[in-house]
Amino acid sequence: MSDVKGSRKNRAAETRRRIIVAATELFLASGYGATTLQQVADKAGVAVQTIYFVFGNKPTLLKELVDTAIAGDDQPVATMDRRWFAEVVEAPDAATALTALVSGSRAVLERVAGISDMVRSASATHPELRDLWPEGDDPRHTVHTAAAEALIPKAGAKSGLASDRTADILYALLSPELYLVLTRDRGWTPTAWEQWAAATLAAQLLAPAM
Repeated sequence: MSDVKGSRKNRAAETRRRIIVAATELFLASGYGATTLQQVADKAGVAVQTIYFVFGNKPTLLKELVDTAIAGDDQPVATMDRRWFAEVVEAPDAATALTALVSGSRAVLERVAGISDMVRSASATHPELRDLWPEGDDPRHTVHTAAAEALIPKAGAKSGLASDRTADILYALLSPELYLVLTRDRGWTPTAWEQWAAATLAAQLLAPAM
C-alpha cells in the first residue's frame, strides 16, 4: 500500500512540475495576460481541469511558479534555511561570506530575474496579482539584512559598516533589475556579472588588503 501511495505522490509531484515548467515558458514568451490555462495544459500534457484542481486559478499558479523559481525546487524551505545561505552565515571570514552570497544570488537570479520582470509587467494590468505579494517588508531585503548582519562581525569586513546601509547595498547590487540590465540588455554572461558583483561589493564592504 505504501508503494502505491508513494507512486501516486510521485506522479502528482511530476504533474505539478510539468505544469509549472510549461507555465514558466509560456508566461515568459507570451506574457501572463496573453497566456491561457488551456495553453498551459496543452504544453504540460494535462487536462485544464487538472490545473484548476492542483492550483485553483491562474494567479495562484503564478505565485507557485515564482516561489519555485526563487527556491530552485518545490520544497517548503525558506531562503535563509537553504544550504547556500548557511554558507554565508557560517563562513570563517567576510570575504568567504561575500563570495558565497554572490554565488548563491547568481543561482537565484538566473532562475528568477526574468520571471520578476514578467510579474512586474503583469501586475500593472492585472491588479489582482498585487494581492499575492502584500505590501510590507520586502522578503528580498529581509534576506539581505540577515546577510549583512552575518557579514559585518566577520574578520576582513570594513570597519564601521552599518547593517541597514550594508543591507541596502546588497539589495541594490544583487537586484534582479540590475542583473537583467547587464545580462539581458548589455549581453554580459552570468559569470561576468558574478565577477563584477563580487569585486564591486568587495570594494564597498571589505577592508583593504594589507
